[in-house]
Amino acid sequence: MHAGRHYSVREVIAWTRFAIVLFLLVATVPTVAWAVFDQHWLVLPWQPVALVGTAVAFVTGFQNNAAYGRLWEARQIWGSIINLSRTWGVQVLDLPITTPAVKKQLIERHLAWLTALRFQLREKRTWETVDRHDNRSYQHFYEVPEWQSDLSTELKALLNETEHAQVLATKNRATHALAAQSRELAALAAKGALTDLRFIELERTIAALYDAQGRCERIKNFPYPRQFATLNGYFKTALVAALPFALLPEFHKLGPAFVWVTIPSSTIVSWIFHMLEKIGEASENPFMGGPNDVPISAMARTIEIDLRELLGEAPPPALAPKNNILS
Repeated sequence: MHAGRHYSVREVIAWTRFAIVLFLLVATVPTVAWAVFDQHWLVLPWQPVALVGTAVAFVTGFQNNAAYGRLWEARQIWGSIINLSRTWGVQVLDLPITTPAVKKQLIERHLAWLTALRFQLREKRTWETVDRHDNRSYQHFYEVPEWQSDLSTELKALLNETEHAQVLATKNRATHALAAQSRELAALAAKGALTDLRFIELERTIAALYDAQGRCERIKNFPYPRQFATLNGYFKTALVAALPFALLPEFHKLGPAFVWVTIPSSTIVSWIFHMLEKIGEASENPFMGGPNDVPISAMARTIEIDLRELLGEAPPPALAPKNNILS
């Protein structure tokens, strides 16, 4: 998540420099052919190109609206996870019988679930774009903790050896971390350390956490429909390719020298449509670790700080943004 006032020109150029070079090339070749080699047959009527531009604008708007919906839903889910985590911490610490060691274990197991969940959400999917060359070139601006650490090491500090091995042996580690939490509650209830009412309330919180996890997994594992993304890509490519051929005769009407204005004009218009598409593309997968995603690492650290302070322990430092980007 970008935590600054706005992206700088340097950041935007770094993000789109390959496309800018391509758009300049696409606009320069027909312009030089027209102005230098008198190839005046290289023209297209403006009307069909304008219709293609309208189609691109419509499909891009649809994509961006859907992408924003996915991004905002992801942020709401993690807002609910923050609230549920605080609720869990207070519920556990208010238990009248359970020992402090057991209470700490229940809270640290919750942190283990949170750790497993964020690592799962940072796993890469085929349709995600974070590893595409233009996005990779931008990655030196920020850091993603899950790409620089190891899940096993982080879980080792939160789970005992038996649970650590059991959780790592499964595919969905977060699910099994919560399952271990539920088994612990059942064991405490069987010993009489939990009343039925408190047991039910704690299990309801676990059920709500499962629901939040499932909603995250739905967004992570079901992409923005590929047919719409593919259609938009084809439309934008057609527009970029046809645009200079439609602008050449229009600028020529103003005078022969104005033909060269085709190059910057076509490049700017192509870049605008490209940026609109990239904004939607960068927002449609809100957990992949890009600079426009939900900052789940920072939010998980906020939860840990709250729970550690509830335990009376010194909390870890909050994650600070790097170049105004919070992961």
